[in-house]
Amino acid sequence: MADLLEFEEPIGILLKEIEALSMLPTTEDRNREIARLEARIASIRGELYKNLTAWQRVLVARHPARPTTLDYVERLFTDFVELHGDRRFADDHAIVAGMADYKGKPVLVVGHQKGSDTKQKIFRNFGYARPEGYRKALRLMTLAEKFARPIICFVDTPAAYPGIESEERGVAEAIALNLREMAMLEVPVVVVVHGEGGSGGALGIAVGDRVLMHEFAIYSVIPPEGCAAILWRDANRKVEAAEALKITAPDLLRLGIIDEIVSEPVGGAHTDPKQAAALLDVALDRALQQVSALDTDARLEARYQKFRAMGQVGIESPA
Repeated sequence: MADLLEFEEPIGILLKEIEALSMLPTTEDRNREIARLEARIASIRGELYKNLTAWQRVLVARHPARPTTLDYVERLFTDFVELHGDRRFADDHAIVAGMADYKGKPVLVVGHQKGSDTKQKIFRNFGYARPEGYRKALRLMTLAEKFARPIICFVDTPAAYPGIESEERGVAEAIALNLREMAMLEVPVVVVVHGEGGSGGALGIAVGDRVLMHEFAIYSVIPPEGCAAILWRDANRKVEAAEALKITAPDLLRLGIIDEIVSEPVGGAHTDPKQAAALLDVALDRALQQVSALDTDARLEARYQKFRAMGQVGIESPA
């Protein structure tokens, strides 16, 4: 009940009825009624999630039980060995990275990590990466390139950490360097936006040959609250901002920012992390095979053209 989102109120009412019935002695009639209510919940949830607004998708993408990078690592990869530190300042716990095997082949996995409970969220800085996180990611990406390992990046962050110490250590330069260097990596790079894709904090590990995005994830230059505060001096207009920003997966596929939408279980990935991982596995395997089949020069040129073309939507050629 505590994990229900604000637009899921009809489901909450039915769950209360099921809870009350569960307290009664077991009978065929009771079990039949519970089964009927559960079927009704599944039906309502399916209808709700077919017609989510942009702001409702923001709420789903931020759901506290949404699978994290390490959840997907546990379900999709084997022999994961996490590597630490940027060799310049510190180890940033908001970004995890390590060598692993995917379907028996060696890869590098890099991703934001928000944490799954209060203690973990504090330890992971709620997914807000500092400069050393991006430098750690780049250090390991160049290592993966040296050993011809494909790179898989998981994106889930509100933004890069905006604190004073982050600015002092050059967060903008760290992200900019990652953008340049990732564009030139000679190994295949597949990006998965599975939660929040926030601003440069997301893009700092999101330059790749294929960008996959979960059905209810979001990807934007700024969070809706920040956009509303800047444009209208009113963060309460976040719902309006979410619509205007075009941050949903269907919007971004139409605009050419992402390459494929990864389906989620009915009700979002948090309702069935195991199925969410299985659905991602299919799309990830397909994308990795496609980009791995290209020779290095063709892959680099396609990657360059992909990002070079962004922002040209609606621009007509001169007569």
